[in-house]
Amino acid sequence: MPGGSLHWPLWTPYKLYGEVDYIYGFPALEASNGFTSAQGVMNIVESLGYVAYLWLVWRFGRATEEVEGRGAPSSKLVGWLGEARSIGGGEAGLAVLIAFTTSALTLSKTVLYWLNEYFSGFANIGQNDALSLIFLWIIPNGLWMVFPAYMIYVFGQELLEALAIASGEPASTVPIGQIFAIKDE
Repeated sequence: MPGGSLHWPLWTPYKLYGEVDYIYGFPALEASNGFTSAQGVMNIVESLGYVAYLWLVWRFGRATEEVEGRGAPSSKLVGWLGEARSIGGGEAGLAVLIAFTTSALTLSKTVLYWLNEYFSGFANIGQNDALSLIFLWIIPNGLWMVFPAYMIYVFGQELLEALAIASGEPASTVPIGQIFAIKDE
């Protein structure tokens, strides 16, 4: 919060955000609203999940020129962060499961955050004009839905492909509808 020992220079932009979204500002603090603290705890859980995924990929993955995962950015665009890495076995399964679950947590928490605003009559953001709301709340918070949704899709495809292969079928020949079909025996 403004006036705190860590506010300058690290958290200066959050002064503006606390004015745009009261859940992060003095109104929520003064009302002893626990949502912000609860969300902070979940942010720690999410961060640990993403760190665990990255650690597994860097610890057990091997750099390769031949393989680029689904959704991998071009290494020309992002440098060493776009390095293709290949990981297999149980470590790969665990990495994908952690990333999928953590992405679902991020998306779910953000949807909950938006629903909280809607069902409270926009109590924390209703004071903003349309332009401020679009550029300082909707777009930044919308990205917390777009990117995790994309990650869920990518990691979900990886999980479905692994399940198809484990069933003995080539992944490319198993339609998604068939994966979920109930067989009569």
